[in-house]
Amino acid sequence: MLNFGAEIPFVSHLGFTLHRMSGGESELHFEARPEHLNSFDVTHGGATMTLLDVTLATAARSDTPDFGVVTIEMKASFMRPARGPLVAKGRLVHRTASMAFAEGTVFDAEGRICSHATGTFKYVRRQPAEAANGQRVISTD
Repeated sequence: MLNFGAEIPFVSHLGFTLHRMSGGESELHFEARPEHLNSFDVTHGGATMTLLDVTLATAARSDTPDFGVVTIEMKASFMRPARGPLVAKGRLVHRTASMAFAEGTVFDAEGRICSHATGTFKYVRRQPAEAANGQRVISTD
Protein backbone atom coordinates (compact mmCIF):
# COMPACT_ATOMS: atom_id res chain seq x y z
CA MET A 1 0.00 0.00 0.00
CA LEU A 2 1.29 3.46 -0.93
CA ASN A 3 1.16 6.82 0.80
CA PHE A 4 -0.99 9.66 -0.63
CA GLY A 5 1.83 12.14 0.03
CA ALA A 6 -0.36 14.25 2.31
CA GLU A 7 -2.50 13.61 5.37
CA ILE A 8 -6.13 13.70 4.25
CA PRO A 9 -8.30 13.11 7.35
CA PHE A 10 -11.54 12.43 5.42
CA VAL A 11 -9.81 9.86 3.19
CA SER A 12 -8.34 8.19 6.28
CA HIS A 13 -11.80 8.14 7.88
CA LEU A 14 -13.31 6.44 4.82
CA GLY A 15 -10.46 3.94 4.65
CA PHE A 16 -9.35 4.36 1.04
CA THR A 17 -6.05 2.64 0.23
CA LEU A 18 -3.71 3.73 -2.53
CA HIS A 19 -2.29 0.96 -4.73
CA ARG A 20 -0.94 2.93 -7.71
CA MET A 21 0.12 6.54 -8.27
CA SER A 22 2.50 6.91 -11.18
CA GLY A 23 2.73 7.80 -14.84
CA GLY A 24 -0.58 9.67 -14.87
CA GLU A 25 -2.49 6.72 -13.38
CA SER A 26 -3.93 5.86 -10.01
CA GLU A 27 -5.68 2.96 -8.35
CA LEU A 28 -7.51 3.08 -5.04
CA HIS A 29 -9.41 0.41 -3.14
CA PHE A 30 -12.38 0.94 -0.82
CA GLU A 31 -14.47 -1.41 1.23
CA ALA A 32 -17.53 0.43 2.51
CA ARG A 33 -18.43 -0.06 6.17
CA PRO A 34 -22.07 -0.04 7.30
CA GLU A 35 -21.97 3.72 7.94
CA HIS A 36 -21.01 4.27 4.27
CA LEU A 37 -24.11 2.56 2.88
CA ASN A 38 -27.41 4.05 1.76
CA SER A 39 -30.93 2.80 2.52
CA PHE A 40 -30.61 0.22 -0.29
CA ASP A 41 -27.59 -1.34 1.48
CA VAL A 42 -25.11 -0.31 -1.23
CA THR A 43 -22.26 2.20 -1.09
CA HIS A 44 -23.67 5.72 -0.72
CA GLY A 45 -23.24 7.97 -3.76
CA GLY A 46 -21.42 10.54 -1.64
CA ALA A 47 -18.78 7.98 -0.66
CA THR A 48 -18.49 6.92 -4.30
CA MET A 49 -18.13 10.57 -5.42
CA THR A 50 -15.38 11.07 -2.87
CA LEU A 51 -13.64 7.92 -4.09
CA LEU A 52 -13.80 9.23 -7.66
CA ASP A 53 -12.60 12.70 -6.64
CA VAL A 54 -9.57 11.31 -4.81
CA THR A 55 -8.83 8.85 -7.64
CA LEU A 56 -8.84 11.60 -10.27
CA ALA A 57 -6.82 13.95 -8.06
CA THR A 58 -4.25 11.24 -7.36
CA ALA A 59 -3.85 10.55 -11.08
CA ALA A 60 -3.40 14.30 -11.64
CA ARG A 61 -0.73 14.48 -8.93
CA SER A 62 1.06 11.27 -9.90
CA ASP A 63 3.87 13.03 -11.78
CA THR A 64 3.97 16.18 -9.62
CA PRO A 65 3.92 14.94 -5.98
CA ASP A 66 5.31 18.27 -4.70
CA PHE A 67 2.04 19.94 -5.72
CA GLY A 68 -1.45 19.43 -4.43
CA VAL A 69 -4.57 19.81 -6.51
CA VAL A 70 -7.94 21.36 -5.83
CA THR A 71 -11.06 20.22 -7.62
CA ILE A 72 -12.46 22.85 -9.97
CA GLU A 73 -15.31 20.78 -11.40
CA MET A 74 -16.37 17.16 -11.56
CA LYS A 75 -19.13 15.20 -13.28
CA ALA A 76 -20.07 11.67 -12.28
CA SER A 77 -22.38 9.09 -13.77
CA PHE A 78 -23.72 6.23 -11.66
CA MET A 79 -24.45 3.12 -13.72
CA ARG A 80 -25.07 0.34 -11.21
CA PRO A 81 -25.11 -0.15 -7.44
CA ALA A 82 -21.64 -0.29 -5.91
CA ARG A 83 -21.44 -3.51 -3.90
CA GLY A 84 -18.54 -5.24 -2.22
CA PRO A 85 -14.92 -4.13 -2.24
CA LEU A 86 -14.52 -1.40 -4.86
CA VAL A 87 -11.55 -0.62 -7.11
CA ALA A 88 -11.21 2.85 -8.63
CA LYS A 89 -8.83 3.56 -11.49
CA GLY A 90 -7.89 7.06 -12.61
CA ARG A 91 -6.07 8.51 -15.60
CA LEU A 92 -4.64 11.92 -16.34
CA VAL A 93 -6.07 12.80 -19.74
CA HIS A 94 -4.36 16.18 -20.29
CA ARG A 95 -2.45 18.76 -18.32
CA THR A 96 -1.20 22.29 -18.63
CA ALA A 97 1.17 24.17 -16.33
CA SER A 98 -1.66 24.90 -13.90
CA MET A 99 -4.58 22.58 -14.75
CA ALA A 100 -5.21 18.84 -15.01
CA PHE A 101 -8.03 16.99 -16.74
CA ALA A 102 -8.66 13.47 -15.49
CA GLU A 103 -11.13 10.62 -15.65
CA GLY A 104 -11.81 7.63 -13.46
CA THR A 105 -13.97 4.55 -13.09
CA VAL A 106 -15.18 2.57 -10.08
CA PHE A 107 -15.53 -1.20 -10.43
CA ASP A 108 -17.49 -3.52 -8.12
CA ALA A 109 -16.31 -6.84 -6.66
CA GLU A 110 -17.14 -8.62 -9.94
CA GLY A 111 -15.19 -6.09 -12.03
CA ARG A 112 -18.30 -4.40 -13.45
CA ILE A 113 -18.34 -0.63 -13.95
CA CYS A 114 -20.41 1.10 -11.26
CA SER A 115 -19.59 4.74 -11.93
CA HIS A 116 -17.42 7.00 -14.02
CA ALA A 117 -16.28 10.61 -13.61
CA THR A 118 -14.36 13.35 -15.33
CA GLY A 119 -12.87 16.32 -13.54
CA THR A 120 -10.75 19.43 -13.77
CA PHE A 121 -8.13 20.19 -11.13
CA LYS A 122 -5.85 23.14 -10.42
CA TYR A 123 -2.29 22.51 -9.28
CA VAL A 124 -1.39 24.36 -6.08
CA ARG A 125 1.78 24.52 -4.02
CA ARG A 126 1.76 22.02 -1.17
CA GLN A 127 2.35 24.68 1.54
CA PRO A 128 -0.70 26.95 1.86
CA ALA A 129 -0.10 30.59 2.71
CA GLU A 130 -1.25 32.08 6.00
CA ALA A 131 -3.78 34.88 6.01
CA ALA A 132 -3.42 37.88 8.29
CA ASN A 133 -5.75 36.29 10.85
CA GLY A 134 -3.55 33.16 11.10
CA GLN A 135 -5.96 30.98 9.10
CA ARG A 136 -4.42 28.76 6.43
CA VAL A 137 -5.63 29.55 2.91
CA ILE A 138 -5.12 27.86 -0.42
CA SER A 139 -4.83 30.07 -3.44
CA THR A 140 -6.90 29.08 -6.46
CA ASP A 141 -5.72 32.13 -8.49
